[in-house]
Amino acid sequence: MNDTFLTLLDTFTKEKGFVRFQIDSYNDFITRRIPKVLSEIGTIKPEVPDLGDFKIKLGEFKIGDPKVKEADGSDRSITPMEARIRSLTYSAPMYVEMTPVLNGVESEPSIVNFGDLPVMVKSKICYLANMPKHELIQAGEDPDDPGGYFIINGTERILVLVEEIASNRIITAKATTSNVSEIARIHSEKDGYVQRHLLERKRDGVITMTFANVTKLPVVILLKALGLESDELIINAISADPQVSEEFLTNLYEYSIGSKEEGMDEIGKHIKIPQKEFRKDRAVKLIDRYLLPHLGQEPANRLDKANFLAKAIQKVIRLHLNKIEEDDLDHYSNKRLRLAGDLLEILLRSILLGKWGLITRITYNYQKLTKRGRLPPLQAIVESNVLTNQLVSALAIGSWVGGRTGVSQRLERGSYIKSISHMRNVLSPLTSTQEHFEARELHPTHWGKLCASETPEGATIG
Repeated sequence: MNDTFLTLLDTFTKEKGFVRFQIDSYNDFITRRIPKVLSEIGTIKPEVPDLGDFKIKLGEFKIGDPKVKEADGSDRSITPMEARIRSLTYSAPMYVEMTPVLNGVESEPSIVNFGDLPVMVKSKICYLANMPKHELIQAGEDPDDPGGYFIINGTERILVLVEEIASNRIITAKATTSNVSEIARIHSEKDGYVQRHLLERKRDGVITMTFANVTKLPVVILLKALGLESDELIINAISADPQVSEEFLTNLYEYSIGSKEEGMDEIGKHIKIPQKEFRKDRAVKLIDRYLLPHLGQEPANRLDKANFLAKAIQKVIRLHLNKIEEDDLDHYSNKRLRLAGDLLEILLRSILLGKWGLITRITYNYQKLTKRGRLPPLQAIVESNVLTNQLVSALAIGSWVGGRTGVSQRLERGSYIKSISHMRNVLSPLTSTQEHFEARELHPTHWGKLCASETPEGATIG
């Protein structure tokens, strides 16, 4: 038995590896996700009145080999060991093809470096990825080192797996407050950003929705504004079960709204916009952009949103009638793990598209330089060090988008087992100040997925 187990373990180590999931996720990030983010941006439009219709088109993405810029300005290849010894960051330059388009005429495209990406050791762009054992030893590396970490300013750092509630699912529960009986949570995710929605059924039967900066908006108003203009359409969308339909009637009696326009106007009133002409615009923007963004952000997606919302209402009412059990938040099918690729994609998006992100800076720099009466070369307007510094800073400190901390940690090198176990750690979203007894208990769905015996000490135990 013992020999069989050791053979299995040995085969698993050689073929799969203990941190292969992190390396695969990083490889997916550089081959699929970065080009996807750039193609979503598509074009950059600096407002240059003197030039006419001017834009910069983003094209193909390419990543170079790990390099270091020396003091004399030269670029040379770098190995992980040299990065450790010289306290450097093991990173590779990223290039994107940029084509200036003036009044519909394309100019010569340029390949522009828009920043350096920290390289995960043993990923497909790392020099160690395909080295045989004797070469690894010559390069000063441990041939049994699994990789899966970064070298930032000479320090080995890892991205810890982050556990989150599964996105785009309707998760219902009984409420604990005095005036609300049941709730449904929907974490709607699009392009890495999560918009939280809360559906509440009050004890008098009225159902309200809270999302973005809108609190307790009656769902009937929302359904009418989304295009279900008659009461019959709403009832049919919610359920064919007469008990469920009857339970929802209170909402229809409470709010008698005839048309889509009236619904939009009511939403405008609810978010306290006094001017009638601005009301509709704000309501339309709110519904299209912030309501269930995972179903789309165009006017054509409104009926899909109405039907999804109807299903959520049905689930809440059926829970109230005790026809279904409440969802178990600790069940692992209601959770997802964010790997290195997911975390880096969220970070890259925020650096490129943030308020003072790289795209805004490119636009600003172009406007500034054309005012001086010259057309600047594209590399001059792209501040590549902005992206590089922000990526390195996030990995060095561990502070991430959305106020998360401790996402990046210094790799434990106490022993081989400690290193492996640290790289397979899972960060839970629970706060250490509150006592979540149920969430910290073992759940049957953890079997085969999470180690039952290894857990942190102290306040975060479990």
